[in-house]
Amino acid sequence: MNGMKWLRLPGARPTPPAAVHPGDVLAEAEALHVRLGTREVLSGVDVMARAGEVLALVGPNGAGKSTLLSALAADLPTAAGLVRVHGRPAADWSAHELALRRAVLPQSATLSFPFAVEEVVRMGRAPWAGTALEDEDDPAVATAMAATETLDFAARPFSALSGGERARVALARVLAQRASLLLLDEPTAALDLRHQELVLRICRERALAGDAVVVVLHDLGLAAAYAHRVVILSAGRAVADGPPAEIFTDRLLSDVYRQPVEVFPHPRSGEVLITPRRGS
Repeated sequence: MNGMKWLRLPGARPTPPAAVHPGDVLAEAEALHVRLGTREVLSGVDVMARAGEVLALVGPNGAGKSTLLSALAADLPTAAGLVRVHGRPAADWSAHELALRRAVLPQSATLSFPFAVEEVVRMGRAPWAGTALEDEDDPAVATAMAATETLDFAARPFSALSGGERARVALARVLAQRASLLLLDEPTAALDLRHQELVLRICRERALAGDAVVVVLHDLGLAAAYAHRVVILSAGRAVADGPPAEIFTDRLLSDVYRQPVEVFPHPRSGEVLITPRRGS
């Protein structure tokens, strides 16, 4: 693909990312407290995201999932505690250095100008302008668009897309950034069944390739099927952290969601299934 070149971000030449190894902690919150206005949204949360795994953040509305993701991205100030990105306090990185190390997918993607889809995806390459990896822009964009099935409408205006198409283009932008820490806020919310599965397969593939993937999910079934580890949040606290097969229990989920829930193995695969308990 031929596309525009993006200007180098302002500031001194950034420190290039170091090699990442399986198990490396790429994002960490320690005794984290976050306030939004007068409300304490996170209260003493500890969490780690490791290279080679998909970490799902789950919990009811208002539990603090998106706030925790934003804090791990160093996009929110903390009231107390510490956030580290790639082993260093988040505040020690410049904005440019952070952009080389972590890529963030917000809940919604809006643009004020009629950029074409390919141009939106190419925005993910902006941090690499002027670096030795700038020559990878075209293959990075093409690979990301192929993975998200957005090549067919590469020339269409982003504003003309459906909600689900926009969500996939936004994910393609994140993938094109080629950061080793991916922070995805409800990437499946606007998607149909096929593309929900596609997005979570991409998350697993990125983890298999050595990235750390942190994803906010509402669908517990998707979390159980694709996450290596899950953190359950409730009222701003992490109430459980571990493999979904171990921490997804009838009692815990029923308490957290204030809705009777059944957890049982799939009759064929043995995978964890979660369903609301309905009727008598």
